[in-house]
Amino acid sequence: MSKHSDLARDLFLEGYNCSQAVVLAFSDETGLDKETSLKMASPFGLGISKLREVCGAVSGMFMVVGLLNGFTDPTDKEAKNEHYKVIRKLAEKIPGRKMVLSFVRSYWA
Repeated sequence: MSKHSDLARDLFLEGYNCSQAVVLAFSDETGLDKETSLKMASPFGLGISKLREVCGAVSGMFMVVGLLNGFTDPTDKEAKNEHYKVIRKLAEKIPGRKMVLSFVRSYWA
């Protein structure tokens, strides 16, 4: 695993939710401070606030990708399409394409 994966696992084991763990683990790359990272990612834990929908780690991953490579011009259709293509490729790598908490728990176990 990478240093970011190891850090995210450790943060999760400290009690941060999946999304917070991922976003905070990449704060060295995103430039976000700890408090902003944690607050921004806080609603996405437990599959979006305990709804058990999209896993918080997946939401966190998408937030990090957006911060690092997201588009900012709403009229730039090419940039939007390229960004969405990257996100789709990442989503397709998730086993069974089900973005649930069990994926992260089995991955970090």
